[in-house]
Amino acid sequence: MNPARLKIEILCRGLRVDGELDGVRRTGAGPAGGKHLLLEGGWVVNAPVSAHFARTSSLILRRENGRWFVVEREKRITEVKPIPVPGFYSRVTSSGIPMWKVALLHGKDCVATTLLQSCVRREAGLGCKFCGVDLSLKGGLTVARKRVEDLVEVVGAALEEGICRHVTITTGTPASSDRGARLLAEAAQGLKKSYDVPVHVQLEPPKDLKVFEELADAGVDTVGVHVETFDEDVRRKVCPGKSEVSLEEYFRAWREAVSVFGEGQVSTYVIAGLGEADGCLLWGFEEVARIGVVPFLVPLMPIAGTEMEDATPPPPERMLKLYAALRRILLEFGVNPLDNRAGCVRCSSCSALREVMTWGI
Repeated sequence: MNPARLKIEILCRGLRVDGELDGVRRTGAGPAGGKHLLLEGGWVVNAPVSAHFARTSSLILRRENGRWFVVEREKRITEVKPIPVPGFYSRVTSSGIPMWKVALLHGKDCVATTLLQSCVRREAGLGCKFCGVDLSLKGGLTVARKRVEDLVEVVGAALEEGICRHVTITTGTPASSDRGARLLAEAAQGLKKSYDVPVHVQLEPPKDLKVFEELADAGVDTVGVHVETFDEDVRRKVCPGKSEVSLEEYFRAWREAVSVFGEGQVSTYVIAGLGEADGCLLWGFEEVARIGVVPFLVPLMPIAGTEMEDATPPPPERMLKLYAALRRILLEFGVNPLDNRAGCVRCSSCSALREVMTWGI
């Protein structure tokens, strides 16, 4: 099967697990509820395995004689290899914190952390309804604020283990006007002083756009400014706090970020399955690609404990059409996600974008 089509099927339908599978984080910030699997050809997918829709999926992840296969109606679709639990998860930092509480392995080679495990939007009762940024902390799965020194140690351990090729640093949005940019810059600078590893950061549009230059000066390689959806009605309903930041402000931030980091090195998460119209998505894809931003399209992966935990991803047929349209738009404007140096676009375990750009649909 075409790797792009296979990945879309897995992301949208999930996998029902037949056998013991370790390393599944069921809730919290980031790509929770899935298991990272290596597909044939080296592609990686964050396969939903614990969500409600996965438990009734006709796609089964089955272990046979020590090997794992995706099976449907007793027919083997493909062999997969679960990404092993990293060795650094069993270590602690010099300050005594378990390393897995500081940063986690995403995909096959990205170490990711959330600097602040709280968000001013959520504290005001205006948090994004799909977000689980505070659930990790409530469940004792992380620490409220990561120290740069601890992060440097964890990344060093992952590099030593040979499983880190790039780093993602995100944060719950603080009350400061820079939206956490200076905290991100401090962390990136600390990493770059110790290791030559590409770094990606994520933040809301800052009030002062000059902070993008500060991030670049700190060694940041790529930036994500995540709009989540281009449908204004859905933005107000699903992201009540973030929707107070206008699309115009997002476009100003994207243009400034592209001027600093270059085309294809700035991205924005676009989630399909929030209730949006396809026309809004296609308009957004074209407008951000026109200015050199990668629209990082993902199907909704509902996280347990959030307001949208009972939602379901879009059907694969819809995602196939959206990815095909996005591919045409990116080719038209010369924006190549495969050139992205660090972060979600490079990892791409939650999206089929890299496979679609490589193989088509």
